[in-house]
Amino acid sequence: MLINQKHYRSIWLHPDHPGVVQTFDQRKLPFEVEIVDIESPQQACDAIKDMLVRGAPLIGATGAFGLYLATLLPELGEAENKLQKLSDWKEKLLSTRPTAVNLQWALERVYNRMADCLDADEMSDTALKAVQSILDEEVAMSERIGMNGLELIREISRRKGGAPVNILTHCNAGWIACIDYGTATAPIYLAKEQGIPVHVWVDETRPRNQGARLTAWELGENGIPHHLIVDNAGGHLMQHGMVDMVIVGTDRTTRQGDVANKIGTYLKALAAFDNQIPFYIALPSSTIDWGIRDGIREIPIEERDEEEVLFSEGWDGARIHRIRVTGTATGAVNHGFDVTPARLITGLITERGVCPASEEGLLSLFPEKISTSPPGPLS
Repeated sequence: MLINQKHYRSIWLHPDHPGVVQTFDQRKLPFEVEIVDIESPQQACDAIKDMLVRGAPLIGATGAFGLYLATLLPELGEAENKLQKLSDWKEKLLSTRPTAVNLQWALERVYNRMADCLDADEMSDTALKAVQSILDEEVAMSERIGMNGLELIREISRRKGGAPVNILTHCNAGWIACIDYGTATAPIYLAKEQGIPVHVWVDETRPRNQGARLTAWELGENGIPHHLIVDNAGGHLMQHGMVDMVIVGTDRTTRQGDVANKIGTYLKALAAFDNQIPFYIALPSSTIDWGIRDGIREIPIEERDEEEVLFSEGWDGARIHRIRVTGTATGAVNHGFDVTPARLITGLITERGVCPASEEGLLSLFPEKISTSPPGPLS
C-alpha cells in the first residue's frame, strides 16, 4: 500500500526497538495519518477492542504481536508456570473481538509454537518468528487472492469491450485491514497494474464508516477511480446496470460457505441475487472456520456499544468532532456483523483459487480438511 508514494504494511515491529510494535490509528484516518506504538499485551488488547486496528487479518496479527509482547514482560521470567501466564494473555486477547476467527487462529499458532520452549528468552524468539511468519503468509495469501480475482475482473472487462468494470464493495477489506494488498481490494489493485479500467462504488459502511474513511482513502492513495455511496444506494445502482460485480471480505466463513462480514453485507447479497449480479467473497484460508457449518446459528455476532450508532464523527478542517445524530431519548442496537448464506454467494476467492460457496467447493481447494470433523455449535 502506498501513502504519499511510500510503501507500508499495516503493522510491523519497530526496526530499532524489539519491544515496540507499530501500526496506524484507524480511528483518525483519513484525516490524520498517525503511527502509534503498542508496547504491551494490554495495549494490544485495547487496540483491538477500541478499533484502533480493524480487519480480520490485522486483528489476528495484532493479537499475535500482543502474545509476543507478553513474553517480554518482566514477570514472565519470574513465573513458575510461564505457559500458564501466556495462556492467560492468550484468552484475554481472544476475548477482545468474538466474530473474526483470524484472532483465534493467530493466537493458537503463536502459543503452540512456544509449548516446548525452556525459558522466556526462547519463548520470545519463537513467538516473534511465528508472528513474522503469519505476516508474510497473510501478505502472500492476499496477493494470490488478487491474482485469482483478477481473472474474474478480466473476463468482465472482455465482455464489456474494455469499458471500466464497476465493482461495489462494503466495509474495508483493503491493505490496512490485511497487512498488504487487502482481500477484496487485491484484485482491484492488480487490475489497475494490468491496465484494466476499473471503478469502485464504496459503501460508506455505517456506523463506523470504514468504507468512507478507509476504503475510499486507500483507493485514492493508489489512484483507483471510485465514488462513495450511502449504504442503501447499492440496490438502486444494481437495478440500473451500474454494478458489474460485488467483492467483499469476510471475518469468518463456515465450511459450508456461509459468511460473516460487516453488518449490511447480507442486504447487498440479496440485492445482487435479485439483479443477477455476481457476488464474491475474497478470503484467505485463515478466515475459514472448519469447525462449524451453519453460520446463522453458530457464528457469534458481536454487539457493540450503542454510542457508535447514536454519534458520528467528522472533520472540520482542523480536528475531528464527535456529534450526536439522534434525540437524547433514543437508544440504539449495534450488531457489528451479519451472516450471508452460501446460497446467495457466486463464489469464494481464496489463495488457492475460486470455488463455489459450499462444503464441496471449499474441500476441492483444501482437501486436507476433509477429515476435520465439526464439533457442536459454538457456545
